Amino acid sequence: MKKLYPYPSGEGNVRWISSEWLEDNLKEHSMKILDIQPNVHDYISEHIPGAVYFNEGLLRIPLKGRPAVYVSPGVMQAHFRCVGLHPHIPVVVYTGVGIFKGWGDGLEQTMVSYTLARFGHNTIYVLDGGLNKWKEEERPLTKEFPQIKESGFTVEVRKDYFIEYEKFKEIKDRDDVIVLDARPADVYQGQGPWIKPGHIPGAVNLPWASLMDGKNKALLKPVEDIRSIVKDHGVSPEKTVICSCGTGREATNEFILFKWYLQYPRVFIYEGSFTEWSSYPENPTVTGKNPR
Repeated sequence: MKKLYPYPSGEGNVRWISSEWLEDNLKEHSMKILDIQPNVHDYISEHIPGAVYFNEGLLRIPLKGRPAVYVSPGVMQAHFRCVGLHPHIPVVVYTGVGIFKGWGDGLEQTMVSYTLARFGHNTIYVLDGGLNKWKEEERPLTKEFPQIKESGFTVEVRKDYFIEYEKFKEIKDRDDVIVLDARPADVYQGQGPWIKPGHIPGAVNLPWASLMDGKNKALLKPVEDIRSIVKDHGVSPEKTVICSCGTGREATNEFILFKWYLQYPRVFIYEGSFTEWSSYPENPTVTGKNPR
């Protein structure tokens, strides 16, 4: 059955659009477009007409030495206002590998989409396939910069999206809870860049890239394939799903997928993820393929 975009239907804060849908609606003046390619020179080289540049690096800073913690609501509000966002005007988010630097991994658009929703935006459209699919289909590109008027966006932190460390420890081992680790299998099983090896005890490895197209990590696999993969990993709508990874970035892919694409009722993201967990000397970790 052919998808009707934005997908899925309904009032979800985050939904997906096709390149065809976006080109058909490019002249919709009430819609904003954010280009979040990894390097500003990628954007300068080429971008979708009307897109303003917004760098993912603006979103997080260290907190008492621990890296990758979200900036304060006031700082985020200033960012949103500077690029002209309004909470009720749709914003399209897209990324690409990047023609100038080639750094893009596809996660830029899930990271920014989650962040927009987390801080109070109501209508976010993720461009399925990103800029690479757009270019493959020979759709229009430009080097021109849009005229952007600063907005009066007021940030509203949605605390029901994320779970903090103490609450995570309290509920993670309950039978009705499943903790997902979105990192690659080799990092989940062994020694990554963290001070400790392995994964949080009980966390099930569901690599985020396994849900995406093999050649384009900004393009979702068919929904039937996604449902089959998550079922094989023991994830079901009956459970509370907690998405985690290394720093909370890869987990954004699975959070927005479970919460808005598959529309599971109880989905949270543990933003601190393995970086926070492993920073406590007393916390155990597990190596190997098995969660425990």
